Amino acid sequence: MEVKKIFVINGGQIFGHSGGRFNKTIAETTIAFFNETDGFEVRSTDINQDYDPAKEVENYVWADVVIYHTPIWWFQVPHGLKKYIDVVFTEGHRKGIYRSDGRKMDNPNVNYGTGGSMHGKKYMVTSSWNAPATAFTLPGEFFNETSVDEGVLFGFHRMNAFTGMTPLEGMHFHDVEKNADIETDLKKYLNHLTQTFIHNSIEDVSLSHSYN
Repeated sequence: MEVKKIFVINGGQIFGHSGGRFNKTIAETTIAFFNETDGFEVRSTDINQDYDPAKEVENYVWADVVIYHTPIWWFQVPHGLKKYIDVVFTEGHRKGIYRSDGRKMDNPNVNYGTGGSMHGKKYMVTSSWNAPATAFTLPGEFFNETSVDEGVLFGFHRMNAFTGMTPLEGMHFHDVEKNADIETDLKKYLNHLTQTFIHNSIEDVSLSHSYN
């Protein structure tokens, strides 16, 4: 049986009033799931710890699937995760993450974003929010009926598309500050991992669109 290689990134930054505990729990749950399931090998990084950019590039190149876990702060990923991406992707230029922006000098108006080196690889993202799910779905509520993936995380998805990776369906955890139900969230998440990686072939469960 072919072993699938999973690289887990905990972007749950410890900063201010945030202890990063929820995303640490989700990341640890992901790592344990794959360690306890035959056919998978796991590497992981916590952006709160020191990391070697060259080693992180190696982890991306090694992986079949990259799994990001991040809170959303002020409608963006935390600055620690953003710095990690900036540093690691810059290190990965012509080293396995991307070669160029994909354009050619003879016609620079086309093919932007096609210079990635990670075609055939997949990624998944989970995010955690203070906002309730209804803030994204009800008419008149804050996000104007725009989903997480097509709204706040649109740029995050295009960033991964730039490398050549394609998305697996992720999961978004809502209302984790004022109305948390971590036990239920963990059960739903473990079911999501089981459905995505055990009951299906990951080659067959990419999202039908690419947030473009």
